[in-house]
Amino acid sequence: MLNLAPVDPAQLTALADLVRPGGAVVNTTVWMPAPNDEARDVRGIDLFVRSDAAQLAELVTLVDRGELHVDIAQRVPLAELATVHTQASAGGISGKVVVLV
Repeated sequence: MLNLAPVDPAQLTALADLVRPGGAVVNTTVWMPAPNDEARDVRGIDLFVRSDAAQLAELVTLVDRGELHVDIAQRVPLAELATVHTQASAGGISGKVVVLV
């Protein structure tokens, strides 16, 4: 389970119940820790990134030179995101999905 947005703490805690035993809740919000469910071996993982304009510029340069290729499996409108989740859970996506807003 991947949580990308700040939610009510009770909602974040409830996400652990939706994860299969042995899975993980990955949380990207800084102000709340990801929940654990030790009885079901569900791990909480807090993931934080540091924006670095210089590194991003270097990645753009590599893409522009053709030295870095990102495999884009498909581009989908935001309204069709549920379909992408269904495809992914069935193992039907290989590569990145670009969501168009």
